[in-house]
Amino acid sequence: MISTATMIQLGKVKGNKMVDMQLSNDKLVDRGVKMIMGEIPVTYEKASELLKTFGSVRNAVDGFNNN
Repeated sequence: MISTATMIQLGKVKGNKMVDMQLSNDKLVDRGVKMIMGEIPVTYEKASELLKTFGSVRNAVDGFNNN
């Protein structure tokens, strides 16, 4: 509970999702790709490419929206 409150205060949460997580395994990468697809209208492949390019869900969404 304390760590959740800390992450919210640090701005690492968007809505009810952790957007600045470390992508340390395939399951988390897949989850990140799906979060990107939920935020912006792109295919799975494009979302995966954005995630690899930007390194985090937040940066991928922000980078896409700034282009």
